[in-house]
Amino acid sequence: MPSVTRSELAALVGVACRAPSVHNTQPWLWRVAVDGTDGPCTVELYADPSRRLAAADPTGRELLLSCGAALHHLRVGAAAHGLTAEVDRLPDVRRPELLARVSLSPGEVPPTAAADLAAIATRVTDRRRFTSWPVPASRLEHLAATGAREGAAVVPLVDLARRHRADLLLSRARERQAADSRLREEQRLWVDHGVRDGVPSGLVPAGAGSRFEAGPVPDRTEHDVEHSDGVLLLATVDDGPLERLRTGEALSALWLRATTERLSVVPLSQVVEVEETRNALRHEVLDGTLHPQLLVRIGWQEIARSTLPRTPRRDLDDVLLG
Repeated sequence: MPSVTRSELAALVGVACRAPSVHNTQPWLWRVAVDGTDGPCTVELYADPSRRLAAADPTGRELLLSCGAALHHLRVGAAAHGLTAEVDRLPDVRRPELLARVSLSPGEVPPTAAADLAAIATRVTDRRRFTSWPVPASRLEHLAATGAREGAAVVPLVDLARRHRADLLLSRARERQAADSRLREEQRLWVDHGVRDGVPSGLVPAGAGSRFEAGPVPDRTEHDVEHSDGVLLLATVDDGPLERLRTGEALSALWLRATTERLSVVPLSQVVEVEETRNALRHEVLDGTLHPQLLVRIGWQEIARSTLPRTPRRDLDDVLLG
């Protein structure tokens, strides 16, 4: 099989850039290298710290989750085009901004290739009202297992006590953030930030919901998580850059699977952005055994996803390093 061309690698980066990111900041940069022989080509993923949300994400947790989601999108896109991806995460301790080096070589096209690419193309953050149909525990466990294969724990909150506690902590986090003028100003700056990033004002939900991408203004209060909604908690044993990157990959994996199965995913990031509620989530919901990284709710949508507008994306020239 001939070597992959630079334009083909750039196209794969375009697929990866369809990944969700916190407030649609798209905090990633890429470098591609083409081997002139039949050897593997490489794609490197870098964090773009200039796009970190200083108020909402001072430690860069959500920046790394966003980049992890893009890394998983790249892997899925590569596989769908018959390329095997070998990933070296955090390959150089002297360059912490280099998050992954991906070596691509010829492989087999999986039978799910078309469905996988369709999921990437149609995946969106959809905050419209979920139907009242409950998400069965078996579905949540299936999505959790899909995400867990990427190296993070994904915990379905089906126990009523733990679920209720998580709901209370989410409400408390939203109250804390509503009182933070610096955070409100940061959110305002990323609304209509540009034609290729940020959140278009027409898609901003009342009540400042999850900041992973954007969705249409909902016909329900953003402060409610209905009893019929499924809730998953992504967590890790340790809480370093590698674990956060892996959590982003897990988020992408379960989100693409949910999209294929016509379920909607809405990240609820506030509860891990506030230190008080993140610590309480760890000790009161996870019994102190895991570090919470992200809470997401899962539900059935009544209206076709195809009617939703897409959030904008940066041009490839903006994200590809020379």
